[in-house]
Amino acid sequence: MNFRGSLTLLILYVLSKGPNHGYQIAKAIKQQSQGILDFKEGTLYPTLHGLEGQGMIQAFEQAENGRTRRYYRLTQDGRALLEEELDEWSRYSSAVNDILKGAQLS
Repeated sequence: MNFRGSLTLLILYVLSKGPNHGYQIAKAIKQQSQGILDFKEGTLYPTLHGLEGQGMIQAFEQAENGRTRRYYRLTQDGRALLEEELDEWSRYSSAVNDILKGAQLS
């Protein structure tokens, strides 16, 4: 299950904890959501490239286990966007929860 618009927020949040490469970003999201959020490469990498193009994250190469991997780190602009996205998500999820309180399916 992938909630539209949440991937940017989740990527920025994972990268706020430190630099990482795409596979580990996806793995962290999946693990921390108990497998509910599972973003595939076809969704993850275009979002990473878009964030890089906007200057929200910065890519660099680093060797890991004899392989060169493309890592990403959060920029100052990315940190500012993360703050905005967290606030927006909080307001959105609160509004949805308010609507669904007491909802019963017949």
